[in-house]
Parts: sequence; structure tokens; C-alpha cells
Amino acid sequence: MPSIMKTAGVIAGLAAVACALPAQPKLTSRQNHIYSIAKRQNAAAAALGLQDVDILQFALTLEWLEASFYQQGFAQFGDDQFTALGLNAVQLADLKSIGTSEASHVGFLQSAIAQAGVQPVQPCQYNFGFTDAAGMVGTAAILESVGISAYLGAAPLVSDAKILSSAASILTIEARHQSFVRVAQGIAASPSPFDTPLGPKAVFSLAAPFIQSCPGGSNLILTAFPTLTMTSPAPVAGVMALAQGTMLQLQSDAASGATFCGFTNSAAPGGTAFSPFDAAQGCALPPNLAGTVYVTLTSAGPADGVLTDDITLAGPMVMNLS
Repeated sequence: MPSIMKTAGVIAGLAAVACALPAQPKLTSRQNHIYSIAKRQNAAAAALGLQDVDILQFALTLEWLEASFYQQGFAQFGDDQFTALGLNAVQLADLKSIGTSEASHVGFLQSAIAQAGVQPVQPCQYNFGFTDAAGMVGTAAILESVGISAYLGAAPLVSDAKILSSAASILTIEARHQSFVRVAQGIAASPSPFDTPLGPKAVFSLAAPFIQSCPGGSNLILTAFPTLTMTSPAPVAGVMALAQGTMLQLQSDAASGATFCGFTNSAAPGGTAFSPFDAAQGCALPPNLAGTVYVTLTSAGPADGVLTDDITLAGPMVMNLS
């Protein structure tokens, strides 16, 4: 039987080893900030009772849209129209491979949903408003940004670790897609150190304008917010170089009750920077925003920077800022 002294020595040795081990990493204040944004923005979605399979159906809806976007775009525009943008043969092949990846994501999600005993949603009828190859590449950058925000925002809602891991593997590919498309546009591949999460209703509102109709049983339980567009400065494909304080003219059928513009971006304290809105004058662009910014019209401008569905009146729309 071991002596008390010997046992005490073993315990002391273990304690010494434990003290010598590196401390467990802690989340930085910025990482906690990103997580809190995602968690708050998804509060309304959680209240809807969305289960993991509902989140998968939502992801499949977006992947169907992206896969159809690339399929239709490449069917409409020849290779010469993309090389005219300055893309070489390797870059064009990379661009086309994005569509292949999106189709693979569709197949993966269909399988996961079917294994859960649920009928996967089917593709809808879309209208992407294609005019030329340059416009397609510009829209691709927006869709990839929205996809990243969708997966990032849905993460706090997923309870199954395996599903979360699988979704994360798709998220990293979507981020690579976005970086490549931005490079193809001749703009910064990674304009911000963090991406911005969005809740399901905001993401669906960005996708809804492209959707004309969906087959029976393939409509989500979400309802889109009214659309929001910018009339001045004139929207351009790619990045907009706008100075702090630039007045933005916004238009929406739901603008009458709006008192603030919300600018959701990972750099904004609390997640969203609010600027007073006037129907005639518009609203001023807040400082320190870069990369993908989601703009909404709201009925309030909380000082803590928390944007919720109950104060959102229209939007979001997407701005890419330098």
C-alpha cells in the first residue's frame, strides 16, 4: 500500500505538470464580439423553433441559388467575354470550378437532409438579371459574401456537432470563392480581418429578389423584408470608395416609418452602426467601415449597436467598401 508521503509526492508532481501545461486559449474580445453579433441576430430565428434540419434546408436553398447562378451565367456568356475582363485560362477555369463546388454542396446537403427523413427542398425559378459577364462576376462576389454571412450567422443555431463541422467545411470553401472572385474583379481579396454574420431572415431577404417561384413544399417559413435600393451615389459593380459622412440616398416602399439606417459590419461596435435617416436627405455613411456592409432601414438606432428583426423595416442591401 503506498505511503501518504509517496501519494502526496505523486499529487505534487501532477500539479507541477498541470501548471507547466500551456493555458487553454481564451477568446479575444473581437472573437467574443463576432459571436455575440451572431447570437443576437439569430434570436428571432431561434424563437421560430428552427431545428437543425430547417437550417440545412435553408442552406440548401442558398446553394441551389448559387449553383443555378453559375450554371445559367456560364451558359449565357462565352469564355471570350470573361477573358475580355482580363482573366487568363487558369483563372477562367477557377471561376468555373466555383459552380462545380456549389453543385457539390447541393448534393451533400440533399443527402444530409434525406438521411434525417425529410424531403429536401427543390430548386426554384430564378431571375438573376444577367446583362454581361462583368455584371455576373460582380453579382457572384455579392452572393459569395452573403453565403459566408449565412453560414457564419447560422452556426449558433446548430446543435449537432457533426452538422456544424460539415457546415464549417462549406463555409471555408465559400470564403475561398469570395476571395478569388474579388481578385478577379481587381479588388482586395480580404478587405476586413473578420466576416459579418447575418440571421436567416436577413439572408433570405437578400436572396428573395432573385427567386421568382418555388415548387410546392420548397418554400421556407421565412418572409423577406421589403427590398432596399440605393439611388445615390450610383451603385457600381465591385468596390465603392466612399468617404465617411457621404450622404446615401435610399429607396424602399417601407421607408415611411424609418428613422435610422443600419450599417451591419464586423467593425461596427455592437455589430451595427446607426445613422439618422431622412427621406429627403438620406443618411450619412458612418466611419471605420470596410469590406462587405449590409445596409437596412430601421425604426430605431440602439446605442448598443444591436440590430434586431423587430426594428428592421427594409433591406438589407449589400455595399462593398474599400
